[in-house]
Amino acid sequence: MSYGQGGQGQPPWDPWNSGSQRPQWGSQTDDRTPDWAALADASESRNKRRRVLLISGGALATVAVGVAVAVAVVSANGSSQASNSPSNLPPTADIPSDVTAPEPSFAPTSAPPPLDPKDFISSVKKDTAPLSPGLLFPGSTLTMGDRVYTKGPTADTTNCAAAAKGTLATVLTKNKCTRLLRVTYSKDGMAVTVGVAVFDTEAQAAKAKGDADAKSIIASLAGGKVKPFCDSAVCRSTTNSYGRYAYFTLAGFTNGKDVTTKDTTVFTTGDDLAEFTFRQIRRRGEAQASTAANE
Repeated sequence: MSYGQGGQGQPPWDPWNSGSQRPQWGSQTDDRTPDWAALADASESRNKRRRVLLISGGALATVAVGVAVAVAVVSANGSSQASNSPSNLPPTADIPSDVTAPEPSFAPTSAPPPLDPKDFISSVKKDTAPLSPGLLFPGSTLTMGDRVYTKGPTADTTNCAAAAKGTLATVLTKNKCTRLLRVTYSKDGMAVTVGVAVFDTEAQAAKAKGDADAKSIIASLAGGKVKPFCDSAVCRSTTNSYGRYAYFTLAGFTNGKDVTTKDTTVFTTGDDLAEFTFRQIRRRGEAQASTAANE
């Protein structure tokens, strides 16, 4: 068995044997001369392929450079909104790493609830501010809207029943009234007396208001320029309470005329003084709450 591509009858070429003949590839002439034309054609083909490769590589390099320039232009001329541009970010090395740090904790705090002014006028234990007719009804006149009332006589007693008429005396005594303050205001032939009954608790004052009826009337207070009124004539009365105070009004004419439902000015006079009394009691609570909050 033989290996290789040698011709028949010719020994293999031995490079170490000077007598051995080197095989010839390609076309051969009878005198064993190389085919120079074929070799030249092969060389030319190889040169053409090399030029094509060089041209193609140059084109690809040009395209790559173009893409790089385009990317650079886009990066330089990116978004026109400065707020969205990342150009102001620090270098990557300066950006802190995503390290989870413990969040600061604070002890829960809450502001104390505001003081309720009514609390200070609902019990004798908290309602400790000075009290008198002059403090509750200050000044010499009272203005309500466009109406001006002149302040008249005042009175202050711990015998509540003595300053009451009809069934009111019993109501005040039963609910343990401790003090009764009165003041009278007058305007254009009308007069109104306000009576403020003081109790130890809000519940007692509310009970006195509920027990009062149409015959529970405060005694009118006359004196000075205010003539006696509502001694025998029909007058208009009101009853209410706020905190530990129950307050009553009695309004009528100073000439002894009876009050009817048509006498709206008398009704307005009584309502004005009832409203003012409520405001003064509420302000008393507000003043004490403010003082306590600032202590």
